[in-house]
Amino acid sequence: MLNIPYSEKLPVSKVAACFNYTTNTYKYYWFLSILEQVELGKQAITKREIFEGMIAQAWYTVHYFHISLGKQDMLQEAIRSIQKIEDIKINEDRSIIKSKLAQSDNSNTLRLLKHFDANVPHWFLSPWFPSCTKNQIYESSRNKDFSSLYSLYTDNIIINNDWFSYLINNVGIIKSFCYWELSNFLQKRNPSVPDITGKLIKPAKRSQLKKQRDFWNDVIYEVGELNCIYKKTPLQIGEYDLDHFVPYSFVSHDLIWNLIPADSRSNNQKHDKLPQLNIYFESFYSMQNIAVEIMRERQPRNKVLEDYLSIFPDLNNSFTKDRFRSVIEPLVQIASNNGFEFLNDSNMENL
Repeated sequence: MLNIPYSEKLPVSKVAACFNYTTNTYKYYWFLSILEQVELGKQAITKREIFEGMIAQAWYTVHYFHISLGKQDMLQEAIRSIQKIEDIKINEDRSIIKSKLAQSDNSNTLRLLKHFDANVPHWFLSPWFPSCTKNQIYESSRNKDFSSLYSLYTDNIIINNDWFSYLINNVGIIKSFCYWELSNFLQKRNPSVPDITGKLIKPAKRSQLKKQRDFWNDVIYEVGELNCIYKKTPLQIGEYDLDHFVPYSFVSHDLIWNLIPADSRSNNQKHDKLPQLNIYFESFYSMQNIAVEIMRERQPRNKVLEDYLSIFPDLNNSFTKDRFRSVIEPLVQIASNNGFEFLNDSNMENL
């Protein structure tokens, strides 16, 4: 468990208390957005900048990984609406999202951003001002005797001097604390979704999958020919894409038991769609089975084979079709429940 860094001068326990009894993600993303501005050296921050930062912070989690922020959470609804209004790519970089929102004068976008002003800025300070009304919190936050994190105004906040120094000196640890609390919050609302902590920010760079590609190159070389399970066309060494059978954006790993070679056009068409198991599972399992049999015989010490051990403790006896389906099928169902769409097979036929 992560803790807030200690301070002799400041009541830092109140920062941790901001996340007690939370029912949505607003406070987490509000604070992360403030910390992002602090890292830029800003002490006076407009509310609009913070709201834009909230949208940008949660963008990838909502759009790419399909993580639910909660049934009553309006942040995810605002993110989905703004994506359509502003025509921003779902995998866009955070800095570009913020830039586009800052330049927007669309009344619907501005209304969605403004929505969070009704509750978040003042209720975040409730540990400093328990049992106070909104107006009382606004007024009291400007009184230096209360030593609140920031002073509240109509259109902006000003981080109080001692707190600003504290945040500047500890921003990395405090951000980690906030992400930790957020991941725990989201895991409770997405209990069957793997790797929540890895889905809070956009990865800086995806793996190039060299070991996995070498593995399948060796399989194709040994077997002579493999056909794409989607397009049914032959796959040549080095002339294919690696497809995450269950999308990477759900499983969040590159283990070989979920990776198969696929025709490039088919893989681009599939993207982050779910496979129809009644159509593709037999071919998927057959390809995987061929790979295991060949590599177990020809390269038994290949490190990539160890990927299978996470679901097949004994590759010699437990690598069965039923066992494999019992692993894949729940993943596909949970992903579907979280908003991932199924691949339209007719689109593959027309490639």
